[in-house]
Amino acid sequence: MRIHWPRRVFAQVLFTQVAITTGVVMLVTGLFLAPLSHQLDDQAMRQALSIAQTAAAEPELAQHLTGSDPSPDGPVQAEAERIRRATGALYIVVMDTRGVRWSHTDIEQIGRHVSTDPSTALAGREIMQIDNGTLGRSARAKVPLRDEHGAVIGAVSVGIAYDSVHERLLGTIPGLLLYSGTALAAGVLAALAVSRRLQRSTHGLAFADISALLDEREAMLHSIREAVLALDARGRIRLLNDEAQRLLELTPDAVGRELGEVLPPGRTAEVLAGRVDGANLLTVCRGRVLLANRMPTGDGGAVVTLRDRTELELLGRELDATHGLLDALRAQDHEHANRLHTLLGLLELGRHEAAVEFVVEVADGHRASAEQVTERVKDPLLSALLVGKTAIAAERGASLHISPGTLLPDVVVDPRDLVTVLGNLIDNALDVASFIEVELLAEGTTAVLRVSDNGPGVAPDMREQIFTEGWSTKKSPAHRGRGLGLALVRRLAERYGGVARVSARAGGGAVFTVVLPETLAVRQLTEVGELQ
Repeated sequence: MRIHWPRRVFAQVLFTQVAITTGVVMLVTGLFLAPLSHQLDDQAMRQALSIAQTAAAEPELAQHLTGSDPSPDGPVQAEAERIRRATGALYIVVMDTRGVRWSHTDIEQIGRHVSTDPSTALAGREIMQIDNGTLGRSARAKVPLRDEHGAVIGAVSVGIAYDSVHERLLGTIPGLLLYSGTALAAGVLAALAVSRRLQRSTHGLAFADISALLDEREAMLHSIREAVLALDARGRIRLLNDEAQRLLELTPDAVGRELGEVLPPGRTAEVLAGRVDGANLLTVCRGRVLLANRMPTGDGGAVVTLRDRTELELLGRELDATHGLLDALRAQDHEHANRLHTLLGLLELGRHEAAVEFVVEVADGHRASAEQVTERVKDPLLSALLVGKTAIAAERGASLHISPGTLLPDVVVDPRDLVTVLGNLIDNALDVASFIEVELLAEGTTAVLRVSDNGPGVAPDMREQIFTEGWSTKKSPAHRGRGLGLALVRRLAERYGGVARVSARAGGGAVFTVVLPETLAVRQLTEVGELQ
């Protein structure tokens, strides 16, 4: 009959703990009994030695040994039997120097030579041993018997029945087994309690199932496109998949460390730590717009999922810009229709010269506005953005001007980041102001972007808070969240090693300044000198 090893984790742990507990109890019992047996033997031998020494110290015994003959009725036998009955010894044998017994429990042995070697005791030395004799196995001791002058005239041999020693040893076993059984029962109960708790923790799974689940979890976590971050109850990272490492720019050694050690202070760390409540929380981390959801776990930790909303956020802003451009085009369509009607009226009235002047004036006005932008901002993406934002501002009844001091060469390392920064600043200004002025400057390889408006301005105590993710005074549109534009601007500036700040405008309003080092190529320096 084969004993099958249990499959479930709790059953294996229970079986193992019971086996270990049983083995330990048996080992301890054996280790206790072995020295106990030796201790009882030594105790019996010392008891025999003590009786022999007491008997040898009796002066009458020495006198009777030298003054009489060995006889069952002699004084030596009588004295030895008296001492034996008083002490409970198995036997007390008194012998002369020849090794002849003068006393014995079996009177037939009196006058015969002893069965064991008496030379040690007769030589004047005491001896203890476990040995076999005429009365069986016994714990015995032999001491020399001396006369009044100290001369050895014989020896006294005392034996303690070994059966009594064995019985004492066996008498301790029931109590020992009781204690061992109690310890074993306590160990089994403890193992059962541990296994039940383990059963609840592992949901009754087998080791193979747990191993398969771990393999599947690893494969799933590293294959999904969502970032997954698991935290323990102390806020330390205990799991980090590949996408989370990419989005948060972390390395695998971040596992086991606290969030504050691997992430800079800010909204992202607050959201991941659970200090910000809500679902689908938007945050900006290292220039990326992230959508975070946090789910607590039963052990006090949490699992956080992150989705990259950067492209979607940019598309949303492009959609806003497209809507603005469409509105501007519709407004220009009406304006163009009005101009055509005006031109048609002039022609029907026969005022051909006035019609020509009207067409030239309109054409020169549009050309001058576009040329002003392209002459000062050579990068096509930035100049196109400014032309488009100018049309949107006009459609909204606002005025967007390019500062006379604006001068930015066409050698921009990454114009998309500058477009993001400038577009966000202009969009914010268009929401609150009717006059916006844009200034772009090149200071070596550093680009300086400045957008001023005549809006309500920013209170001094709010000038840092407005750059915080999720903070906004405006209602969010359906396709994206608010409170990300300025936060994204600051993150981009910090990524380049620059700054983003806001100050008050003379006459009312706000001035947003963004400094972006190392965003312009080196050869721009000669071009700047030539343009100046």
